[in-house]
Amino acid sequence: MLSLQEAKNRFSAVVEAALAGHPQQVSRRGKPAVVVLAAEEYERLVQAAQAQRGRFQDHLMDFPADDIPRADARPRDVEF
Repeated sequence: MLSLQEAKNRFSAVVEAALAGHPQQVSRRGKPAVVVLAAEEYERLVQAAQAQRGRFQDHLMDFPADDIPRADARPRDVEF
């Protein structure tokens, strides 16, 4: 893992390593901060995540609405 200062000083080398298939981890203040990786690898990861994720509409339709007890409340009278 490279420190942020090291990554700044050797940015070309960091990019070349990422393009060669070796993602580069960069830390800031001693804690992991970012990963530099090739654009192709990033796109592959995004597409894989999208393929696993279902549609939000399907998620809502799968909600077990019949299993939830509903309150038997009537609306109150409102005068204007």
